[in-house]
Amino acid sequence: MNIPSEPPLPRSLDDARILQLPSAAFYISEFITEDEEKLILNKIASAPKPRWKQLTRRRLQTWPSDLINNKLVDAPLPGWLEEPIVTRLRSLRLQDVDSQHSHIFSDSPHKRPNHVLINEYPPGIGIMPHKDGAAYHPIVCTVSLGSSICLNIHEMKDDGTLNNNPIWRILQEPRSLLITTADLYTDYLHGIDDIIEDTELSEQTIVNWSLLRPSSTFCDGRNPRQMRTSLTYRDVLSVSKLGSKLGLLFSQKK
Repeated sequence: MNIPSEPPLPRSLDDARILQLPSAAFYISEFITEDEEKLILNKIASAPKPRWKQLTRRRLQTWPSDLINNKLVDAPLPGWLEEPIVTRLRSLRLQDVDSQHSHIFSDSPHKRPNHVLINEYPPGIGIMPHKDGAAYHPIVCTVSLGSSICLNIHEMKDDGTLNNNPIWRILQEPRSLLITTADLYTDYLHGIDDIIEDTELSEQTIVNWSLLRPSSTFCDGRNPRQMRTSLTYRDVLSVSKLGSKLGLLFSQKK
């Protein structure tokens, strides 16, 4: 049996819109192939040890570098983070019509993502509800690898405190792409519960249920977690051109 070299992507992001969410949010269940997923995971695992930042209960990598005072040193992403993901992101049309503003990063300062955050989430480990901050253009593209996980969307109460109960839940499958933009980026918080299993999964509780791969995978309403790795692609607004001389220090070639 022939295995397709690329997944069957939607004609435009209109076909991937999460209609239950405000503003523009999109979900593609098969954005990369299994072979591409394995290659990227192998590249992450083989990265030099200094690339890893060890937190209390999980670890992460930043490419091409950490931000300094909300500014990114200008350097290229390594090839394995560029292809196929960035190329594929920029090939996805916003609408099924010809337009100068043809892809999700058309209106961002650099017309493409220039920064990738790689997070590992072992079973039982999540992240507190938070916003991504003002250093980035308000578009987040997250590719999930390895395992499914529920992302919770939270809002603030009228008194300025956090509503601990999520108002929406998004189920992110391995090899999927989630794009959040506009008000969903600026006005809401997102987080992941510290649990070993996502429960109560259904069409009534998961806003992207209709966009998942055949939902029988979660027909019992459960998702026992395994190691999940996320790649978060964003466009950092402020870039220092110093990186043109130091690019080799911050990029890992193929």
